[in-house]
Amino acid sequence: MTARSPRGALPGVVVVTVVAGAGMVAVLATSFGLMPLYGDPEPGLHGWRSAAPDLLAGIGESLLIAVPATSLAAAAGLGLAMLMLRGGRGAVAVRVACLVVLSVPHLVGATSVALLLGDGGLAARVSAGALGIEAWPPLVGGPWPVATVLELAWKESAFVALVVLASVAPGHAGRMQVAAALGAGLRHRVTRVLLPTAGPALAASSLVTLVYAVGNYEIAWILGRAAPEPLPVLAFRLFGSIELADRPAAAAAAVTGAALALLLTVPALVALPRVRALVTRAQEVS
Repeated sequence: MTARSPRGALPGVVVVTVVAGAGMVAVLATSFGLMPLYGDPEPGLHGWRSAAPDLLAGIGESLLIAVPATSLAAAAGLGLAMLMLRGGRGAVAVRVACLVVLSVPHLVGATSVALLLGDGGLAARVSAGALGIEAWPPLVGGPWPVATVLELAWKESAFVALVVLASVAPGHAGRMQVAAALGAGLRHRVTRVLLPTAGPALAASSLVTLVYAVGNYEIAWILGRAAPEPLPVLAFRLFGSIELADRPAAAAAAVTGAALALLLTVPALVALPRVRALVTRAQEVS
């Protein structure tokens, strides 16, 4: 068995599957009243009926946060990776900045964004003093989750950039030199060499970012609006309710969030190998 054999990862996969699977089974059973906090089990759909009015709005809010944040993180991360691939002192500075951003916990990042973009925050005071802008837009807790999206995009762009860099950097200089020797201009070297090479890593890291954004709680809780609540915030609020009867509804919200993540992940995982094969085929043709 070689070091690259998939069997080497089997023990870890089994442990993660058992632990995560057991937790999901317990949450699913709780949502159907099979594991009450007290009393005898009363199987039924009471928890789902109780949470139903907020579930659809929670799905929409979760996607409204996750999709723009992932798109911005992917675009910014790809741009940062391209800067680092150029080499030089600037590349070192960008890499250090990405590592610093990646090391900052999301809770600290969300608090910092609130202090920066909130009403009365640093940006509002600087704008009022320098530009005379008195009506600062409600970016934190406003009608649109702007601050939540920006915080996720800022943090996850560093993750995307480092993943793309690690995937593309080996052999990148040689590939670009060969393309240049064959007469490819800068635009063709980027579109036909760099982007296809970075595509799989960019897609994979963007998928991780998307799923993380769907399941994140603390950023939306600190920076988001009060209603509608994304699914993780809804589940946490119901779970901490003084009404113990809200526990099945909290489990229903958690199950819905997990199902949404699976619906986003499984088709993407199925499509990624096919997209990579199409990109490879297109490179061979060109």
